[in-house]
Amino acid sequence: MNRDDWWRTLDPSATNDLAATWFPVGQPGFAGDSKHAWRATLDERYGPEGWRMGHYVRGQIVPPAVAIGEYEEAYRVFLRARPSLVRFLATTCGNVYDSHPSNVYDAAYEQPDTVSNHYQDISVRRVIAELADDPDWPDVTPTEPGDVELTDAGTGERRVVPRAYGFRGDLLWQIREPDSPGFVLSPAVVPAHDPALLTTLPGRLEWYHGEGCGHLSIEAFWQMSKVIEVRLDRFLALGEGRLTPLAGL
Repeated sequence: MNRDDWWRTLDPSATNDLAATWFPVGQPGFAGDSKHAWRATLDERYGPEGWRMGHYVRGQIVPPAVAIGEYEEAYRVFLRARPSLVRFLATTCGNVYDSHPSNVYDAAYEQPDTVSNHYQDISVRRVIAELADDPDWPDVTPTEPGDVELTDAGTGERRVVPRAYGFRGDLLWQIREPDSPGFVLSPAVVPAHDPALLTTLPGRLEWYHGEGCGHLSIEAFWQMSKVIEVRLDRFLALGEGRLTPLAGL
């Protein structure tokens, strides 16, 4: 028997146990606009139901839908500690975006169809929306929904987009690189609100390490906590490929 095939002769109950066991095989890091290519690679290798993304959060691996709550909380803590920035957003801006103005149409963190994920703008919109309904924040007030014409602060272009709830200004504010108008709210700038979320991987340098508060940021948490989990039976089926389970990412 080939040493890689030992598990194929087990009783069905044993192989079912292998199929029900998930474990992390590596840390993929930042995907950016490669997220669809990553998915295609992992789908081919493990099958669409044989792998999943996870995040290491306070000693446990949790789904992205759980981990993103920590990301949003970092923005909540950061903004609540900066009332002048909140006032600027509420009175001067009408909406915010990350990579493209079309980001304003995404309200959910789960973004299967976008070229790359964008979370910071959604977090900012959600926090400001909360404050608009909070009487302790009189500078942020409820606004009527609907499309308005806003001026992109970075390009000067006029765009008709939805007004975000709680934003009553006329600017469309990009939150991205250091030369974007809203860099102050970059996820590389916003620190992780809980040091227990921070992890390290010596030798790895990605874009967020060189901006803002680097390895202390909520972006560092998001990327450094990311792991790929696979089903044990699908992993065993790789044979020698087990030595490089994330090859091609």
